[in-house]
Amino acid sequence: MRLWSLHPKYLDPRGLTSLWREALLAQKVLQNRTIGYRNHPQLERFKKAPDPLAAVGSYLSAVFHESKKRGYNFSGEKILTHRKARRIVVTAGQVEYEWGHYLRKIKKRSPELYNKYKLIGAPDVHPLFRVVVGDIESWEKT
Repeated sequence: MRLWSLHPKYLDPRGLTSLWREALLAQKVLQNRTIGYRNHPQLERFKKAPDPLAAVGSYLSAVFHESKKRGYNFSGEKILTHRKARRIVVTAGQVEYEWGHYLRKIKKRSPELYNKYKLIGAPDVHPLFRVVVGDIESWEKT
């Protein structure tokens, strides 16, 4: 499971559809509707949010809006709540780590996007997140 801190606009088609599925799974986990993935480290920041379901709903909403821009047919009805969530803090070190990880992924599967993005030093983050100074998050598996 990878719930990117990066803005979904950067994700290639495979990455965006995977993110949608994984965020829907995260929503099920936060509802206690699945046995697996309950302790997945990517969920830690959502679990710590004041309203975890609102946080994952906000996360999914941004992914859904990006999918609509691209003409995809994701079902917004799968998002359980559209309550406004408080922004979640993400460290600059985490964003930097994820950006490098993502660039390595697309270098192989989408060289044209890699060439377009490789010069971006500080990518935009998902609208749910607010960047603060800091190293890679403690929950990240490097």
